[in-house]
Amino acid sequence: MSRLILCSDDFAYSPAISAAVVTLARAGKINAISCMAVMPGWAEDARMLADLPPHVEIGLHLTLTEEAPRTAMPRFAPGGRMPRVDPLARTAARWTVPLDEVATEISAQFDAFFSALRRPPAFVDGHQHVHVLPGIRDLVLAETAARAPGAWVRDCTDGTAAMLSRPFTGKAIGSAWHSRGLRAAAAALGLRTNQGFAGHYDFRGDYAALFPRFLRRPGPMHLVMCHPGAGERAGDGIAAARIVEAKALHRLPIADMAVAEGLAFPA
Repeated sequence: MSRLILCSDDFAYSPAISAAVVTLARAGKINAISCMAVMPGWAEDARMLADLPPHVEIGLHLTLTEEAPRTAMPRFAPGGRMPRVDPLARTAARWTVPLDEVATEISAQFDAFFSALRRPPAFVDGHQHVHVLPGIRDLVLAETAARAPGAWVRDCTDGTAAMLSRPFTGKAIGSAWHSRGLRAAAAALGLRTNQGFAGHYDFRGDYAALFPRFLRRPGPMHLVMCHPGAGERAGDGIAAARIVEAKALHRLPIADMAVAEGLAFPA
């Protein structure tokens, strides 16, 4: 049977979000947590991850947008703040990103993950999918292969029919376009990737009604990203959606819904 990985992104974005994510994991509603080790509260929030059920995978959510970096990045993050994702994507497409600074920052975020949890990440991805961008992806894959060779890497591609069956197809196609070639590049370094990817929407509307469509036409290692949370943090444009997602995930019979689509969950 194919496997569903329901992954909550943005752990450590705020203590309230971290607590909401851990509550879902303990309730058996998610089975993967992607952590922002760049955040100033990361080490404290990481303590919440102790004694989670063994099937819950803990990964690294590499962050190269909008937050303060862990390292000095005078060209990439002038003024101490990393760029927004759209300007970064354009810069990466022109191959003008200061990759030396990015490599040092990626390594520092791996260091922070190791320091807090004393183990390598089970998987690696990127906040706002920055890990797939030109130049940056090579650094991410190389660091992962060197420091977490057993980890899998998030691949945002999927089959055309699968993307057409889900909400917000345009966003899915855009992510797939940026991710093209990632699986082959990862495999060349001995790294695995998920096969099947969903979870795109506009952070509005009835999340519970949208969720079943994320499970349609699943891949054999089908990854669905989600962003549940609680509370508010200044600058969080999806704070309200996080609360809606958390309530929906608690309420939905996710294991039964997964089985109906031929997916094993939570294991």
